[in-house]
Order: sequence, then structure tokens, then C-alpha cells
Amino acid sequence: MNTRAAFSALLCLWLPLATLAQPNASRPDLRQGAYFSEAEGAQRLAETAQTYTNRADWEKRAALIRQGIREGMELPDRPDFAPLKPIRHSLRKLDGYTVENVAFESLPGVYVTGNLYSPLSMTGKRPVILCPHGHSATLEGRTLEQAQQRCATLARMGAMVFAYDMPGYGDSKQCDHKLAKALKLQTLNSMRALDFLLSLPQADASRVGVTGESGGGTQTFLLTALDPRVTVAVPTVMVSAHFFGGCTCESGMPIHKRPTHETNNAEIAALAAPRPLLLISDGKDWTKNTPSVEFPFVQRVYGFYGAENKVQNVHLPAEGHDYGPSKRAAAYRFLANHLKLDVSRAFVNDQPDESRNTILEPAALRVFTTDRPRPANAVMGDDNVMALLN
Repeated sequence: MNTRAAFSALLCLWLPLATLAQPNASRPDLRQGAYFSEAEGAQRLAETAQTYTNRADWEKRAALIRQGIREGMELPDRPDFAPLKPIRHSLRKLDGYTVENVAFESLPGVYVTGNLYSPLSMTGKRPVILCPHGHSATLEGRTLEQAQQRCATLARMGAMVFAYDMPGYGDSKQCDHKLAKALKLQTLNSMRALDFLLSLPQADASRVGVTGESGGGTQTFLLTALDPRVTVAVPTVMVSAHFFGGCTCESGMPIHKRPTHETNNAEIAALAAPRPLLLISDGKDWTKNTPSVEFPFVQRVYGFYGAENKVQNVHLPAEGHDYGPSKRAAAYRFLANHLKLDVSRAFVNDQPDESRNTILEPAALRVFTTDRPRPANAVMGDDNVMALLN
């Protein structure tokens, strides 16, 4: 699938989500889709901001929001993770980087599947970057060109990068994507994916990035909010004060409305403070107001730490909902700056050069095949996976 076709497939699924009208009468505890109008979302965010005027007030609020996320997605303090026992195969040496197919257990019998991209001709410790992906009508994410370009370029710059499937996508076919507790499962998988990266001998635990688009943007800011190991975050085309995500994997559990408070994705993104944070936004989706609504709010929170210079917004008013070349270029520069990546390995005349990247066919990136089947202990079916999450 070429770049234009891939983006069209993404937009076919994503754009209807923006028109979802809520509330959901059967679930008044949920905030889903375009729950507020743009004006109402901005007004509510401004009103919420008035309730904290200094770092101490914000940190009290931040602790409440984090606890609400954990309780809303029924996330235990000590998840019952299985030993990783990674499966790794099909290592390919390409121009400046390698790619291999990887799987490991998250919960017992639940396998996280993806691809590990690593730099060639490097010694010593290396930063690590998680790359969750967004939704697509094709149920492909990590194998789409925009994901492969991102991962390959970051690897050429010196990072070990792991792109992994959402449940129901790619190799991760043990349950449907729209599982009732998909949000919990994806969060646990993201934490376990970070465990895998940091288990690699070359990993530098002081340099940990995460970046994804749309639904992957939601995973980016939720993992950053909950896991202090993340040191740099780049949620792309997702952070909004009025839009809450249109899929069960983003807003299918009550993390935004709790008995003690209500919150939104702009506040959750601000939980990254004072760690470096880049918001990438565009003019054709629910992030079109980021320069005037969400970014000033987040920047104010960073101001409580004297860290205004650690949060940035790159806004592309003529662009739409994707992780296209200009968005990737912004992410490369930001991640290079804060993770100490070597741009000379992937930039020409101060611009990213992706021409050296090899876009592989999805079949080449599969972890489980006829010759390498899914392990026998894999838990199959929605009911059985849900039983692990209850």
C-alpha cells in the first residue's frame, strides 16, 4: 500500500470518530468521542486551570488524576505479568539499521507482537523509543509505511525502537480490538513493551522516549502519565480538550470521569511535566485548536516547574490526521535533542533523509507464521482474554 492509500485508509476510520456525539446514555461514567463542543471543551479546561495556581496545587491535582486513571482502568499496583521470554527471529541488516520480529508475554498467555529496530555500527548504551500506532481500516499499524519510516529513521539516528501491535491488529489476533477492557490491555502491553526494551543489554534507562499518532498518541500520553521511566514523549495528532478518543481502547473505561473529579486528555498530557513533551497538531482534526487552547494550558503547568522550554507545539494548519513526513521531521528533531540522538546519521542539509529506509512487506514483519506458530499457551478469544483482565 502506498503512502497516499495508507493515509486514506487511516482517515476512513478516524474521521467518523470525530463526529461521535455523546453522552452515552448507557454509560454516563464515560467521556467518549467529541463529548464537548470545541468552545465548551476550551471553557471547561480554562475553568479547571483556575483551581491550581502553583506547583503544590498542581501536584495534588496530578496525583488525583493519576489515581483516577489507575482506578478507572482497574490497573493493579503490581500487574500479574508473565516472564518476558522473548521470541526473536528474522534479523535483517539494512542501510544503517537492523529489523527483527519479536514477541513476548505480557499477561500469562497474552503476547505482545512487533518489530525491533536497532542501529548498526554503534557501541555503548543507546536510548530506547516505543512506537505505538493508530487505528486503520486495514487492521495494520506497525507495518504501514509511516510507521516503518519513523522507526527506521530513529534507529539510524542511534535509538533502539520497538513498534508493537494494538490488540486485534497485525499479529495480535488473540482478541478483537474493541474489547470492553481494551484500554487496560493496551496499557499493560505498553508497560510490558517498555520492560522488554529496557531488558536489552544496550538500553540506556535514562533515555526513554515514546511517540505515536492518534490512538497511538493516546497510548503515548497515558503511558507517560503512569510510568515515570518515560523521559520524553511526543503524542501526535491526539491531545484535545474536547475530544476523548472514539475507541474503547482510548475511552472505553471511566478514566476521565471519577466520583472525585473530571478530567480530559489535555490535563492527562500535562502529567508529563516537567519531562520534555512535544505536542504535534494539525488543522483538520480535533487538534486544530492546540496552539490557542491545549498548548498554553500545558505550558502553564510546565511553568510551575520553571520548565516552559521543555514543552513545545508544532502545529501544521494545512495538514490532516496522520504521522506524515513533516510531523516525523518535528519528532526526529525533538527526540534527537532530548535523547541525544545523532542527526548526522539520518539528516542531509538539515533535513531528514528517509530514502535509505527499506519499506518491508507486512508478511516479512510477521512474528507468527506457518513455520513459527503462536505459542501453544496463547489465550484465544474475547471471553478468555477478558477473564485475565477482570
